Formats: sequence, structure tokens, C-alpha cells
Amino acid sequence: MKGLLKNLGLLIILVGVVILMVCAFTGNVNNNGILLGALAAIVIGLIAYIVLNKYITE
Repeated sequence: MKGLLKNLGLLIILVGVVILMVCAFTGNVNNNGILLGALAAIVIGLIAYIVLNKYITE
């Protein structure tokens, strides 16, 4: 369980990246809501990765 929790930040970052890739391939780059949601997922994932790896030790 700790292994999944340690990688939760990376999974959130990957979700944001996948959203950006889908937007780029479909040509839907003018929808600011989707782009801001992907940016928020990447930033939250980065913060979660740093904080969780600081406090969780195996």
C-alpha cells in the first residue's frame, strides 16, 4: 500500500499529461477549462509527489 501511495503523485502527473496529449491530438487546444484542469493535475501531482516521498518511508 505504501508503494502505491508513494507513486500517487506520479500517477496524477501522468493523468495531466494524458489529458494534454489527447487535447493536442484531437486539436482541442482552445478549451481553457480542459487545459487548466490538466495544468492543475500536473502541479498537484508534483506537490503530492514531493510531500508524500518526504514523509513516507518504507
